[in-house]
Amino acid sequence: MILEYFFNIRALLLMLIFPLGICHAGSYPQISYKDLPDTLRTLWLDTKPEMVSTSHCAAAFDSYSDSEKMVFKCSIFIKMSAEGERRALQYCDENRLAKGVKSQCKLIVE
Repeated sequence: MILEYFFNIRALLLMLIFPLGICHAGSYPQISYKDLPDTLRTLWLDTKPEMVSTSHCAAAFDSYSDSEKMVFKCSIFIKMSAEGERRALQYCDENRLAKGVKSQCKLIVE
């Protein structure tokens, strides 16, 4: 009886703690929109009104002035936020490689 009670308490504690450990918030590299070059910041601010809570954008840049060394991609109309993050980073990485941008793609956050 005491052993059964112990395992129930342990299971309850694990159920409370485990979801906190699998939260992926912050698992992808992020950058504040304020730290973006002016060109990318303007693109993000123009795109922001179309975005919903599950939308995400990613950017990579090697230069603050050369627009040829900048990549900006978004995943806007998506049902799940985590999938929006993955797709935005995937689209950004594809364009980053095509343009030869060396810095990694980062999710844009407010």
